[in-house]
Amino acid sequence: MSEVRVVKADRSQLQWDVIDLEAFLPADHQARVVWDFVESLDVSELYAAIKSREGGAGRPAADPKVLLALWLYATVEGVGSARELERLVERDLAYRWLAGGVPVNYHGLADFRVDHVGILDRLLTESVTALMSEGLLSLAEVAVDGTKVRANAGKNSFKSAARLVEIEAAVEARLAALKAEITSDPEASWRRKRAARERAAREVKQRAGKAHAVLDRIRAEKKERAKRHAKDEAKKSEATVSLSDPEARNLRFADGAIRPGYNAQIAAVPTQGVIVSVEMTDRRNDAGLASPMVDDIVRRYGKAPERLLLDTHYATVEDIAALAAHPAGSVAVYAPPPIESESVTAETLRKRKYKRAREPDSVKEWRHRMVSDAGRQVYRSRKLIERLNADRKNHGFGFIAVRGLLKAKAVALWHALANNLIAARRLRLAAA
Repeated sequence: MSEVRVVKADRSQLQWDVIDLEAFLPADHQARVVWDFVESLDVSELYAAIKSREGGAGRPAADPKVLLALWLYATVEGVGSARELERLVERDLAYRWLAGGVPVNYHGLADFRVDHVGILDRLLTESVTALMSEGLLSLAEVAVDGTKVRANAGKNSFKSAARLVEIEAAVEARLAALKAEITSDPEASWRRKRAARERAAREVKQRAGKAHAVLDRIRAEKKERAKRHAKDEAKKSEATVSLSDPEARNLRFADGAIRPGYNAQIAAVPTQGVIVSVEMTDRRNDAGLASPMVDDIVRRYGKAPERLLLDTHYATVEDIAALAAHPAGSVAVYAPPPIESESVTAETLRKRKYKRAREPDSVKEWRHRMVSDAGRQVYRSRKLIERLNADRKNHGFGFIAVRGLLKAKAVALWHALANNLIAARRLRLAAA
């Protein structure tokens, strides 16, 4: 029987590959949508911060618009790792097209992602304002919701006050020993290694100091809660704080598990699926956070929403009255009243009725509004913000790989911009 004929691999053969990125990427590809969006943005601040100038020393910096487009597209695709993004720029057609030959590395990508919170915050405001000016969006009705996201810290990283004191003492001793070795050691290479260890020890010391400050704040909060719920606070264990990420808190998640995390607050126009404001907090619950979110919306857009859709316990009675008299415009709160037990004594019912009769008119209107068919119909659209949160978590927002509230807010802003980019395209296509 004759031998088969096949073309065998010859990896020693030199080849020249000509790749036309422009021709290979479809005209309606999402990467082109991202680039068109980035081209429309004012990012002069990013260019002004570049130190490399024509006629001066230093190698050219990567184009900030390219970095912005890469991270936006990566966020749309659910990619949250700088190392993975670097690999995609080398291998994936869409990312290569966005990079356009601009060399990138994971370190520069990681720094860019978290270094420009102020600019990202402004871009979010401008992207929403653009939709409003086109008549595609209205802030008349806004929903607010909080969702728990995991922080980059382990359970074992949480330390008590006594343990923090021990760690600080050990680090001080370690720093003193390393300084003595660096001074006495004549070998430069060993000095560099010891200097690196000293730098690592200093970082631990700085985190421990920050952890102490956070722990003092947590203790003050526990002391304040103990005034109202002394028995509940007495049952709880000693306050601890994470040495890896002092700003992360142990939070109870939707599945009942307690994990280190943050409480991400999102305000959105639920029917259009556009995020208008984001904030990262370390709060264990959402109570009392309605007013700050309205204040942030006013800061961004100069006016308050007419209707604010909230979950139960989000706004207190005092918040409802304050929002109704907000300086930027009256805000009507739509939130189900807390369920009250009916198996109470006649005296309790009498006191409740007495208290309700003396509530502000805005609170009485809220109670009447939430038992009416019209009020319930308005409130039904609030469930759409849950879909927004779920979509963001499906795209990587469920875990924050960076550490600290400020960097976590940067990640939240990237996700808000990515969400609004897709929503804006959908709204414009529908209007056309």
